[in-house]
Amino acid sequence: MVGLIRKTWAIMRRPSTHYSLGFLTAGGFVMGIVFWGGFNTALEATNTETFCVSCHEMRDNVFQELKETIHYTNHSGVRASCPDCHVPHDWTSKIARKIAASKEVYGMLFGTINTPEKFEEHRLTMAQHEWARMEANDSLECRNCHAAESMDITLQSTRAAEAHERFLFTGEQTCIDCHKGIAHRLPEQAAAFSSPIGDGEIAVYLDTIAAEQD
Repeated sequence: MVGLIRKTWAIMRRPSTHYSLGFLTAGGFVMGIVFWGGFNTALEATNTETFCVSCHEMRDNVFQELKETIHYTNHSGVRASCPDCHVPHDWTSKIARKIAASKEVYGMLFGTINTPEKFEEHRLTMAQHEWARMEANDSLECRNCHAAESMDITLQSTRAAEAHERFLFTGEQTCIDCHKGIAHRLPEQAAAFSSPIGDGEIAVYLDTIAAEQD
C-alpha cells in the first residue's frame, strides 16, 4: 500500500512530456470550474425543503407542525421553508452549518429518532441545540426576513409591541428568546423555562405569538 502511494506521488510530481504547461493550466482551470459547479449544485440540492423532508423523521413530525403555522400559510402567500430558518444564507456560515448537520444524518441512519416515541424523547435536546445556535448568531435566519427597522409596531398587539420595544429594539434579547414555539411544537419539558417577558412562564410569550397570529 505504501509503495503504491509513493509510486502515485512520483507520477504526479513528474513533469509532463506530452502536454504543454498552458494546456495543463487550462485543463486544471476547466476542471476547477466543473468541480465548483458540481459542488455548489449538490450544496443547493441539500438546501431545499424537498430534501429536508425526504426522511420520514422530519416529514412526519416537525414538518406537519410547520404546516399548521403562519410561516407556512398566511394572507400574503410568503412561505418560510426549512432552510430559510435553519440554514444561514452567507456561504461560510452555510458550510459550517452543513458540516454540523452531518450528525443529523448519523441519527437518521442509525434510527435515533425513527419513531414518534424516540422523536419525542429527543425533542428537547434537539430543540435546545437549535435554540443555542440561533442565540449565538443573534437569530440571523429570522433577520433575513424580519428587520426591526421595518417593523410598524402600531400594527402589532399591545403586548407584542411592548416586548419588541423592550427587548428587540434595545438588543437585550434576540428573536429566538421569545419565539421558540413559533414554527414547531415546544417540548413538554419546555414549561420549565422562564420567559424573558416579565417574570411569567413560557406561556406568556406563547400568548404573544397567538396574538400576533390573530
